Amino acid sequence: MKKNNRGQTLGLVLISSIFFFIIGMMMINYILPEIDRTRIDLSCSTPATISDGVKLSCLLTDVVVVYFIILIFSVVLGAITSRMYV
Repeated sequence: MKKNNRGQTLGLVLISSIFFFIIGMMMINYILPEIDRTRIDLSCSTPATISDGVKLSCLLTDVVVVYFIILIFSVVLGAITSRMYV
């Protein structure tokens, strides 16, 4: 008969996922000053005086934090759900 170790590995995955989530959310504090500096260098506060390419760069710079949070959530939830259905 096959032994079911799903509960033991799920606990380890949950703990490591929570750890990865906390570390990922702490990394946002290190990303935000760089985003502010990039927005200042690109002059994103005056959209009338910049070209369309720079406007696109400003838009992409603004969504970096959102994509980073989505990345962290997807990695954590992927790790948790991959162990639930093994």
